[in-house]
Amino acid sequence: MNIRHNIELQPYNSFRTKAVARLFAEPESGTELSGILRNFPQERKLILGAGYNIFFTKDFDGLIIRPAMKGITIVKETDRGVELEAAAAEEWDALVEYCVAKGYAGLENLSLIPGSVGASPVQNIGAYGTEVKDVITRVRAVDMETGEVRAFNGEACAFAYRDSIFKRTGRYLITSVTFALDKSFVYKEKYVDLSRELQGIASPTLMQVREAIIRIRTRKLPDPVKLPNAGSFFKNPVLSREETERLQVILPDLPVYNLGGERFKTSAAFLIEKAGYKGKRKGMVGVYEKHSLIIVNYGTENGEEISDFMKEIQQSVMQQFAVALQPEVWIY
Repeated sequence: MNIRHNIELQPYNSFRTKAVARLFAEPESGTELSGILRNFPQERKLILGAGYNIFFTKDFDGLIIRPAMKGITIVKETDRGVELEAAAAEEWDALVEYCVAKGYAGLENLSLIPGSVGASPVQNIGAYGTEVKDVITRVRAVDMETGEVRAFNGEACAFAYRDSIFKRTGRYLITSVTFALDKSFVYKEKYVDLSRELQGIASPTLMQVREAIIRIRTRKLPDPVKLPNAGSFFKNPVLSREETERLQVILPDLPVYNLGGERFKTSAAFLIEKAGYKGKRKGMVGVYEKHSLIIVNYGTENGEEISDFMKEIQQSVMQQFAVALQPEVWIY
């Protein structure tokens, strides 16, 4: 059992903030993970994936577990589709690339999202009109409190917008995810930016959709290696009809998406830009000039600076528009 002590966490979070974990483990199998849990039952624990959706404001006094399980397996295959199981530590976009190259449809709209496979159900990652819940059939995980190995079907995952049972409870370490993918593909318009990028292509292929999304994301979003960030920092707010109508009086061009049941989603990026924060910088932290949903780190190693800037944005949007922005990023 490889347990390391006093490990610097700066290389393990995409904001590159400094903090130290008292204990750190990277289990390569479920058996090794079970052994770690048995040996450290009372330690405070944190599951860390690729580190693209988390940053640290202080040292972590406990055990950080970073899954290292690898592998992609075809569980079931028919003429119409495949069920594919990917281990938690597989890189997310490498999996998408693999599936697109094989002609397996369902993940292409989630191209170039940074992170690991194991993190994808936790946040119910989504982009361009697709959420990962749409194709997940099973999640295997270990209960951190009991050591029990569990398998969750799609319903048991209790998926919601950028949410799941794994995020709400924090007690399950995901070891693998199984996806149901199609062998046939017909492009359906879901997202204006993507359709515009594909304009002139009568029947886009899987690869053409992936390449279009990569172009869009590369233009809009900063490379976390060159400019540390955690991607989309805030969730898009979900509003009541009354809240939506009130906002439309103040902001006639407010983007609104009807979710049904008197619930409407709007754009956090739009509200942040209207609040005057697009491209704004304070010290070594700022909002990316090309996309107001991205907070970027220009050189600080102190997570508190990022957290303070986040709070300033939240307060400004609340004061101007009476909308509470909730972070999508995990802050420790």
